[in-house]
Amino acid sequence: MQAYNRKNIQAKIDQASPNPNGKTTKTYRFGDGGLLLQVTGKGVKSWVYRYTINYRTRVIGLGSARTVAFEEASKRARKVRVSLDEGVDPLMVRDQQRSAAKAERSKRVTFRECAEAYLEEHKEEWGAKSLTQWSSSLGTYAYPVLGDMPIQDIGVVDVRRVIEPIWRTKNETCSRLISRMARIFSKATILGLRTGQNPAQWDQWLSEVLPKRSAVSQVKHFPSLPYSEVPEFFSMLETLPNIGSAVMRFLILTASRTTEARAAEWCEIDMEQRLWSIPADRMKARKPHRVPLSTPAMDILRFMKALNEAKPTPSKYVFPGQKEGMCPSEAAMTSLLKRINRRDIVPHGFRSTARVFFAECTDFPREVAEAVLAHQVKDKVEAAYQRGDYLDKRRVLMDIWAAHCVKTSKQSTAMCRDLLPANSVL
Repeated sequence: MQAYNRKNIQAKIDQASPNPNGKTTKTYRFGDGGLLLQVTGKGVKSWVYRYTINYRTRVIGLGSARTVAFEEASKRARKVRVSLDEGVDPLMVRDQQRSAAKAERSKRVTFRECAEAYLEEHKEEWGAKSLTQWSSSLGTYAYPVLGDMPIQDIGVVDVRRVIEPIWRTKNETCSRLISRMARIFSKATILGLRTGQNPAQWDQWLSEVLPKRSAVSQVKHFPSLPYSEVPEFFSMLETLPNIGSAVMRFLILTASRTTEARAAEWCEIDMEQRLWSIPADRMKARKPHRVPLSTPAMDILRFMKALNEAKPTPSKYVFPGQKEGMCPSEAAMTSLLKRINRRDIVPHGFRSTARVFFAECTDFPREVAEAVLAHQVKDKVEAAYQRGDYLDKRRVLMDIWAAHCVKTSKQSTAMCRDLLPANSVL
């Protein structure tokens, strides 16, 4: 009789089918209890137990019918009935057990594991430089102290042990490290790996146990050239017939960042519209930026285009590097300044030079000058309303800046021709 019943039960399980419309779940009752076979619209079968407690009807899963036999499902159903007889909600018990298991697992997740997972998740969003900086600062300062600690056990005292030794001597590095650790702790909290206050939060937390940044360190700006000396410097650069000089002049004329100028690609340049469109993934703020090109900047591009087209294999970069398929390195730019005995300035400093010139020698609004440098509007309300990029006004401003840069320059195009192969057109 038992074998016969088991056979009938298995036949009933096999014959159970979903609703014809395929949209709702259909259930089949087994026995006189709350054990049900649930069949989804896609035909997936699973065991569930339906019960009522405290005037609430609830359903608890007992496993897939593909892996859990009827006899096992019946045993699990009996355990549910026992809990109900004792006045205990089995779903609540299960949730508590899962929470306890999750808490136990979180005790084993270390800061290093969370940090490495965070870097892995953002590696496509960030550039290689940012990824290297994150890895370096965490590996040098955070991992030796926090690396093997469970992330849920880390408090402000532990974070202080990381940052206090370098807070006064490497304040800029330390400030960035604090920000990076805070983001890692925030992500861990979101994932349920820790609770409570973010131990790397500055306001009303770390600020109570460390002196203000302004009290221990002065902000260091990039060394820059006074704008009055730019024409002479620009003219001197024209006497250097090399790619590094061309990059430096282009960087000055466009007030762009070093990385943006070095890695400029021909696909970004519109020679007809005199426009350089830098994609978001190459910008610091991860937003696309358009740069109007002045006549001197166009002269440099025409020269580089003629030089590039004369090669057997043209480069995608406007300024090709010494290695095939590469652009000039950051070190190449710094090396150029060293060769001409200008160790007192850096390429990035010309952005500051241009900004001071805009403020002191022109009447253009601050917003236009800031747009030239692709600086983001900090006020969120203002940013919400200001969605333009002042392109036409910036074009005029860049022409004024270019005229200042080349006013003592001979615009020595003839000298550049010596670099070109025969029959090339500039």
